[in-house]
Amino acid sequence: MIGLISATAAGRAGCERLAAAWPGRTVLYDDGGARPLREVVGAAFAECDRLVLFLATGAAVRLLAPHLRGKAEDPGVVTVDEAHRYAVALLGGHGGGANSLAAAVSSVLGAEPVVTTATDAVGATALDTLPYPAEGALPAVTRALLDGTPPVAFHTDTIWPLPPLPAALVPAPPAAAKKLPPQESATRKNASPEPDQGHPGEDDSPKTAATGGNETARPGGAGRTPAQTGTANDQAHPATGGNSPEADRGHPGEDDSPKTAATGGSETARPGGAGRMPGGTGTEDEEPYAVWLTDRTVAAGNTVFLRPPSLTVGVGGSRGVTREEVVTLVRSTLAEAGLAERSVTALATVDAKAAEPGIVAAAAAFGVPLLTYPADTLAAIPVPNPSAAPLAAVGTASVAEAAALAAAPGGELVAEKRKSAMATAAVARRRPRGRLAVVGLGPGARDLVTPRAVAELRRASVLVGLDQYVDQIRDLLAPGTRVLESGLGAEEERARTAVAEARAGHAVALIGSGDAGVYAMASPALAEAADDIDVVGVPGVTAALAAAALLGAPLGHDHVSISLSDLHTPWDVIERRVRAAAEADLVVTFYNPRSRGRDWQLPKALSILAGHRAPDTPVGVVHAASRPDERVAVTTLAGLDPATVDMVTVVTVGNTASRTVAGRMVTPRGYRWQAP
Repeated sequence: MIGLISATAAGRAGCERLAAAWPGRTVLYDDGGARPLREVVGAAFAECDRLVLFLATGAAVRLLAPHLRGKAEDPGVVTVDEAHRYAVALLGGHGGGANSLAAAVSSVLGAEPVVTTATDAVGATALDTLPYPAEGALPAVTRALLDGTPPVAFHTDTIWPLPPLPAALVPAPPAAAKKLPPQESATRKNASPEPDQGHPGEDDSPKTAATGGNETARPGGAGRTPAQTGTANDQAHPATGGNSPEADRGHPGEDDSPKTAATGGSETARPGGAGRMPGGTGTEDEEPYAVWLTDRTVAAGNTVFLRPPSLTVGVGGSRGVTREEVVTLVRSTLAEAGLAERSVTALATVDAKAAEPGIVAAAAAFGVPLLTYPADTLAAIPVPNPSAAPLAAVGTASVAEAAALAAAPGGELVAEKRKSAMATAAVARRRPRGRLAVVGLGPGARDLVTPRAVAELRRASVLVGLDQYVDQIRDLLAPGTRVLESGLGAEEERARTAVAEARAGHAVALIGSGDAGVYAMASPALAEAADDIDVVGVPGVTAALAAAALLGAPLGHDHVSISLSDLHTPWDVIERRVRAAAEADLVVTFYNPRSRGRDWQLPKALSILAGHRAPDTPVGVVHAASRPDERVAVTTLAGLDPATVDMVTVVTVGNTASRTVAGRMVTPRGYRWQAP
C-alpha cells in the first residue's frame, strides 16, 4: 500500500490526484492537523510499503530518520515539492521501489522524476533489481561494476532467465566451475546410514547486438555478435530465417508479413577455484569481486549471490509436529547440503498433511507456498529411501522425498531424507524454465507502446523480431540485449528462434506490431512452444483500434476483422467469411487490403458487402495509423477508390446503422438512433 502525506493545501491536492489515479492502492493520511506530522510519518512508515511525502527533502529526512531500520526493511519514499515539479526518489530506490514510484508519481502529476541511484543514472542493470534475490557484498561489487576495474567475474551453474547483465560482469572460465565439489558426496552424506524404517507415529511424515554496440545478430547469420560471449545468460544459438523474395509485404500495423551445474555439496566452494578468497594472502587465481548465480552456499568475500528459484523442500511430520521442529530440520538439511534458503520456492507434502498446523506454519515462516499431493501421486515417484511407516499411515512409501520431486517436475533430488524426532525433510532442484514474452508494440507511435511492453523489453536478454520493428524500439532495450532480427517473410523462423532461445533458459521477448496475437507472432510462437517454458502475452493496440479511434467510433457495435491476404488463407475461405459478415450486418475491418500483386481482392470484397448495404454506407480509410505519414479519410461504399489503398492501410466498412456525424464515422451501440 502507498501512503500519501501532505502538510499544505497544494500537497493535499497532489495526494488526492494520486489517490484518484490509483484506486485501492493508497492510504490518504491526515495533514498533521489532528496530530503532529512526525507521528503521521511514523505511522505511515510502519504501515505502508511505499510513501509519497509532499514535503521538502530536508524536512522529510528529519522526519524519517528516527524510523530507519535498514535497506532491506525500509519502504521506498518519494518526496514531491510544493509546485509538483519534481518527484525525488529519496529512500529505497531499488529494494523499496522508490525509483519506479517516482516515475509513476511524475506521470500522474506531470512532474520530473529525480533518481540518483548510480546504476540508474548510467543505464546499467542493478544487481538488486534482477528477478532473483541478491545477497552479499552489494555495495562493493556494484561499485566495482560501475568503475569497470577490476573486472567482476560471473559464475553460474546453469542458465536462468535474466535480463542483460552489466557489461563489466565477465564470464568466469569454465575451469572455475569444475573445481567445485561434486553433489554426489553431499547427497550421500545426508542419507540415513541404515535403511529407513520410518518414524513411529509420523505418517511419514517425518518423512546482438548489445544495444550499446554496433553489431546485431541476425537469424541466418554466422558466428557471434560481440554480445554473444557464451555466458549462461547470453549464449549464441543457431539462427534461422532471412529475407524472402518480394511478395505480400503484410500490414505494418500487425506483423502478418505474409510474404515475404554443478550442484550443492557439504564442502565450501571458493569462487575461482583454488585461489585465495578476497582479502586473503594472494595467488594468481585471486578474484577480488564476483557474482554467483547459484543455489549453493559458496565461501564469499566481495561477492554477490543471486539466488534462483530452484529448490523445493518436501516435508513430512507426525501429528502435532511443531513449526519450530520443521523449520529447524529444513534449515539444517539445506545447510548440510550446502544449499541456500533463499532459493527455496515451496514446501511440499502429502494431502493428508495439508492442514497440519506445524507444517502450514513452517511454510509461512519461509514465505513460500505449501504444495500438497495425493498419496497415490507420491507413491508413483521412485525415491532412494522408501519407508513402511508412511505407506501404512498415508498410503505412500515416501512423503518428503517424493513431495520434493513432485514439486520439481523433471528435477533431481539433491538432499535425501533427513529425520528429526517428528519430522522428515528432503530437497529437490527443479530445472530452469526459460521465459518467452510475446510483446505487441502497437501501431507505431511511441506513446501507444504500453508500459507493460516496455517493462518486458527491458527484462529480456534476447530480443527476436522483424528488423523494422526492432528499429522502432531499439532505444528501449537494456544495454547488453542480444538482438536477433530478420526481414519480412521469416515469421516462422523468428518464432522457432524465440522458442529455442527460451528453451535454452533465456528471458526472450518476441515482438510484433499492433497486438502480437492479431495477425502477428503469437500464433506461430505458441504453436511451436511446449509446456517446458513460461510464456507471457503482452497486449498491444491493434491497427483496427488505432484506426477506429482516428475515424470516430466505427466499432460501436459488433464487428469483425478480416485479412484479405490469400498467402496464408485460400481466397474461397476469405470470400466465405466476407459473405457471412455481410449477411450478419457486422462492421468489417479489412487488414492487408491491397498490394501491387493483389489488386482485385478489395474490390471483390466491397462488391460482396454492397449486396447487403446501401451505397452511402460510411467507409473509413486510415493509412499508417499513428505514424508520421498518417492519413485519415471517411468516404462511402460507393465512393471508395480501391486504388488509394495499400498494405499500410486499414479499411473499415460500417454496418446498416453506421452514420457519418460531423465528419466522423459512428456506429451506435444499439440499432436505434436517438432523436435530436
